[in-house]
Amino acid sequence: MLSFDDVLAARDRVMEVARETPLEYSYSFSEMTGADVHLKLENTQRTGSFKIRGATNRIADLSAVERDRGVVTASAGNHAQGVALAATRAGVDSTIVMPKYAPVSKVAATRRYGGEVVLHGVDYDEAQGRAHEIEAEEGRTYVHAFDDEAVMAGQGTIGLEIAEQCPEVDTVVVPIGGGGLISGVSTALDGRLDDVRVVGVQASGASSVADSLTKGARQELDSVDTIADGIAVREVGERTFEVIRERVDEVVTVEDEEIAVALTHLLERSKTLTEGAGAAPLAALLTGAFDYEAGETVVPALCGGNIDMNTLTTVIVRGLVEMGRYLKIRTELKDRPGALERLVEVIAAADANIYAIHHDRTSRDIAVNAAEVEIELETHDDDHAAELVAALEANGYTVDVLA
Repeated sequence: MLSFDDVLAARDRVMEVARETPLEYSYSFSEMTGADVHLKLENTQRTGSFKIRGATNRIADLSAVERDRGVVTASAGNHAQGVALAATRAGVDSTIVMPKYAPVSKVAATRRYGGEVVLHGVDYDEAQGRAHEIEAEEGRTYVHAFDDEAVMAGQGTIGLEIAEQCPEVDTVVVPIGGGGLISGVSTALDGRLDDVRVVGVQASGASSVADSLTKGARQELDSVDTIADGIAVREVGERTFEVIRERVDEVVTVEDEEIAVALTHLLERSKTLTEGAGAAPLAALLTGAFDYEAGETVVPALCGGNIDMNTLTTVIVRGLVEMGRYLKIRTELKDRPGALERLVEVIAAADANIYAIHHDRTSRDIAVNAAEVEIELETHDDDHAAELVAALEANGYTVDVLA
């Protein structure tokens, strides 16, 4: 099993390429939760993710023959960038297999870092299958995204930093996909600090570790479905699962809507951009997915910040919907002069702001002398949104809430 000495040995190699990332106290999230919250900003890491750490350590461990033959890996994006950069810096040729639907920004970044990108399959597991075929065909060394002790040890250097930056920490919250990050972090913290708790977080649509722990053996999901593509893995690693069972105190799940809210809060309150996987630990804290005491020192590890801009737009809107700050409604008007103006007056009287109005006279679902109106609105919170809908209904409008 991965040892504390493995993590210590990885540190010098890793820090030749990676950087030590900040750990910052968050007044906003401490106030919101009652805990003493410090954010580990691994989203500011080179390549935008912790994956550069494990990739660097693994490539440094290659033999001369393996270096000449090159490496191959599979990744949804962050490991891809880490391997590409680490390999390029070491003078090693790299081929990266990514799912066809990997975020465009991550594909482009992987190519910029020097990796040859092959797009294959609908998810990580199908991409991994193709990567193993290339491994056999070309004699390359496969660099596993998580189920490799050198990779796990490299990721564990985050745990060493947390222990040094915040030695009073009580709980560290870490996202889990295949388990490489939490295996390394829990091993580092176990070797460095006494009585620190490690909580793992998965998206409910990719909860392979939570299911595996419940059933006592590794479980493979038929599919994964989450906005947190960085932790969208169908099966936890064999090696990582053993470390998780031994050293991780608890594994919880969060919904995509909760991740979206956490990501939106990070942008608004901390001016910090994360991807879905990076926001998952904060989502677990904000929703009370695990128990903690008032004043407890909690460190959510914000593991990455590589989010596609189109995805970011969607996630922010979903976060605002969940927070009651974005409302989309549909209603009908009589198709006569002044009807739309009267509707807008009711909205203005309720102190809501209009983003957009779509006015349609041609819908087959309404009467010939009517018009269908869809309106996107900015509201203050859930109560304000409910008050607006009630005001419209009190004025005779039938309202369908669309978002």
